[in-house]
Amino acid sequence: MSKSGTRCAACKYLRRRCSKDCIFAPYFPSNNPQRYDCVHKIFGANNVAKSLKDLPVHARAMAADCMSLEASWRIADPVYGCTGVITQLQDQIIKVQSELAKVQALSAIHLAQIQTIPYETQVVQDRGDVDGLVDQFVNEEVFKFDNV
Repeated sequence: MSKSGTRCAACKYLRRRCSKDCIFAPYFPSNNPQRYDCVHKIFGANNVAKSLKDLPVHARAMAADCMSLEASWRIADPVYGCTGVITQLQDQIIKVQSELAKVQALSAIHLAQIQTIPYETQVVQDRGDVDGLVDQFVNEEVFKFDNV
């Protein structure tokens, strides 16, 4: 039971009295009933209670947070859940790394042009030539990143 004497969100949802040793009370307070609602819809009350009881006391808060996040992602995206979010973030990382490699290659090309202008009169003037050089630099191992 919470300190103010009210039932926790789980006991309210399950329509029962909240005892002093209620496993849900510290992790599903009455002021945030949506948190328990999501967890209950995805995992069920018995599974959540068993999971929390099987863990040491110091790890229960993190487990409740993880269950809550996983349940909310699963409700938002029933097919992929948190995997969908992770995949989207990894795709964004790959796109940004590719863009960074292209910018670094373009920067290297321009630096090389600046350094060779006094010695050579031929400068790449066609944009198509620069794009070809950028693609060549991007494909080199110097600008490769490990996928996350």
